[in-house]
Order: sequence, then structure tokens, then C-alpha cells
Amino acid sequence: MALIKSISGIRGTIGGVVNENLTPVNAVKFAAAYGMWLRGQYKKESLSIILGRDARISGEMISNLVANTLTGLGIQVIDIGLSTTPTVEVAVKLDQADGGIIITASHNPKEWNALKLLNDKGEFLNAVEGEKILKIAEEESFVFAAVDDLGQYQKKEGYIQRHTEEVLKLSLVDVEAIKNANFKVVVDAVNSTGGIAIPALLEKLGVECVKLYCEPNGHFPHNPEPLKEHLTVISEWVVNEKADFGIVVDPDVDRLALICEDGSMFGEEYTLVACADYVLGKTKGNTVSNLSSSRALRDITLKHGGSYEASAVGEVNVVELMKTSNAIIGGEGNGGIIYPESHYGRDSLVGVALFLSHLANKKVSCKELRNSYPDYFMSKSKIELTPEIDVDGVFEKIAYKFKNESINCIDGVKIDFEEEWVHLRKSNTEPIIRIYTESTSQKKADELAEKFIDVIKNLL
Repeated sequence: MALIKSISGIRGTIGGVVNENLTPVNAVKFAAAYGMWLRGQYKKESLSIILGRDARISGEMISNLVANTLTGLGIQVIDIGLSTTPTVEVAVKLDQADGGIIITASHNPKEWNALKLLNDKGEFLNAVEGEKILKIAEEESFVFAAVDDLGQYQKKEGYIQRHTEEVLKLSLVDVEAIKNANFKVVVDAVNSTGGIAIPALLEKLGVECVKLYCEPNGHFPHNPEPLKEHLTVISEWVVNEKADFGIVVDPDVDRLALICEDGSMFGEEYTLVACADYVLGKTKGNTVSNLSSSRALRDITLKHGGSYEASAVGEVNVVELMKTSNAIIGGEGNGGIIYPESHYGRDSLVGVALFLSHLANKKVSCKELRNSYPDYFMSKSKIELTPEIDVDGVFEKIAYKFKNESINCIDGVKIDFEEEWVHLRKSNTEPIIRIYTESTSQKKADELAEKFIDVIKNLL
């Protein structure tokens, strides 16, 4: 069905034809390319990597292929099993490993899987590093170890617990205030590893946890992307359970969405806004999000006396700009919180702990907190791509058509109007054009999206 090779890794559907899908052959080739890159990058006699996976049905198969390929290259593999993307990132730092691989396709449906690649800081590789790995894979320039030099493989447990402990140590996580608030929440972990990690964190924080879809069996009960249309069940549960709010994470637990006590969406975009509001209220500093994120973060940052900047979409781009602008919190509007005091990666556990601290300190309801923020409304649409479509050519024509507006072309094309904006970009993870719009009402945001869908279709 699909195989997508990009600087951020390799992602595809399981089964089918080699080089058209994510087959065992493709998994081995890409793991070998990463291993060869590691050997060339660090030039050490002994290399070690952390390997973890979400609960996808294909996860164990892909993980075994990757582990055996790396040991075949003479690399030591520490397999932490069922895990989360941020847990693997933290584990690389804690164990001072040379890299890490997470077997996960993030928010994609269950037929997809992927290899996400980390450096020795537990951060995603940059564009130059990613291109080198793609070239090694394409050329199949692999040199495997002799029998006496094979790498060692070991399984190690307890890393989600260690990750949780690291979150609890953060200076702005107010454990005492959270415990005193006696919160009750419903958790939808889409039957993946968030069903292990989020309840474990809540237990340490003294929060009553009602589990919904928390069995890590890989059978996603709904589309795993945490969007409003996929979250009707938890919205009902939050109301019926008389919970203070609901927590939703994607399969690899780097995206966090929240449900208010009345069953309404807090807004995936506003997860970062709320956490940033709390952090900036305690520590002066700057923020970063990507071009597809809400203007609300900019507004909150300016209110606290900081500066805001926008990067190209993609965690590695956000992190790079956060470092150069000395941002103390940042992330992406899809519910991804990046808090450098912990690590430079999107982390729903950190997001949950900061949000709970904020709510406990403010002594308001989830709905009241949401109502305190600027009201922007977003529409997220997409257009399926076919190979013959010249996406860059389409974007160039659109940029020219709206040349009298404020245009940003560092990632697709973003057009800023006075009260609204539209961002059009080719997805790194799916064969689609993403169309994000934001305006002062949902109706206006939807209408702006429809307008640009028509513009694109007419150009095609």
C-alpha cells in the first residue's frame, strides 16, 4: 500500500511487496543503514542502542528483525520492550547509549509501522543525518560483523517506571498540590503503551484513574489520531464518570489531547498553550511551535513577556529552533509538549504532569481554564496524493496567487491574513497534502479550508 522514506525514518504498511510496503526486507535494510551510520558517526569499538516499541500487532516482529540486524553489525542492543517514544528518548540519556530506535507509526492506523531513529542525546536525527542513512540503505553498503564480533542482545525492564520518576523530579511538577486536588480522570490510551505509562504516572500523583482502552494489545478501538471525531466515547465517559477531565494519547504517547468535564474538547492545540502558560508563569522565557500551530501560543507568550518563534513542521525542526532561541517550552499544536528541563522530545507524561500542576495551582475547572485563553478555531483537512502530482509546483502557484499577503515558504506555503491563516504542506508520514486553517470561528476556519481545497483541486 505505501512505503515512505524520509529523514525522520521509514514508515509503511505491513506486508506486500518489497520496496512498496514495510516488509521484513525493508526493515532489515533500514536498520542496517542506521547501524552503519552509527558506526561511522561515533567510531567506537563498542556501540549500544536502546530499542523500544508501541503495542502494534506487528511491533514484536519488526523489533526482532531490527535487533538481530543490529547485533549482526556488532552493536549491543538493549531491548526495553513495550514502551513509549519519550521513554526511549529518556532511556538513551539515562543509559548513555549511542542511539535508539522506536518501532512505532505514531498516529497511523494499525496496519502501519515505522522505525524512528535517535542520536546519542535521545533526539531525532537532523536532515543531513537522515539523508546519509537513506543513501546507505539505497546503496546497500553494509558490512556485517564476524562471528566473534557479534553484538550482545539483552532485555531490560522498568524503563517506564524510570521515566515516570524523572517526570516527578521536575521542579515545576507540583506533586503535593496535585495530590491535594483529588483529581479524577478518564484515560483513553487506544490500547497501546499509554495504557501502561499514563496510569502509572497518575497513581504516583494520587490521581484517580478510570481506564478506557488501556489494554496494550495493539487493537485500536478507533482511529488512533487524537482528533475530536475519534473521541466520542471518552467524551461520554468523562461526563458519566463525573471526572475532572479526560486524557487521550496516541499509540506512542508523544501527543496529548484533553477532554473538559462537560465532554467538550479542551482542544489539541491548547494542550501546549496551557502547559506553556503554567511554565511561563513560573519562569520567564521564550517559546517555539511549528507553522501549523495556533496563534494562541504566541499570544500567551507575549502576555508573559517572552518572545515566540515558529519553525517548519517536524519535531527536529522545533527542537533546533528551541535551542537557538533558548525556548524554555515548545512543541507542536498536535498536542506535543517539549520541555527541555526534561529532554528535547515530545512527551505526554511531562504534559500530563505540567497540566495537572497548572490546574491544581489555579484551582479552576478544566473548562474554566480553557475559557481563559484566546479563542481560535482550527480546521484540519487533507487531499490524497497520486505520484503524478507536482506538489511543489502547486504550492508555487498558490504563493504567487496570494503574493500580496504575508507568505512563508520554509515548509510548504503558509499564508497569514489579518484574522486567519492557512498552511498547506506535504506530509512527511502519509501520501497527502495537509491543509490547516485557523480563524476566529469554526465556521470561518472550515470555509477557509474549503476555499483552499477548491484552489488546489482547480490547480490539479
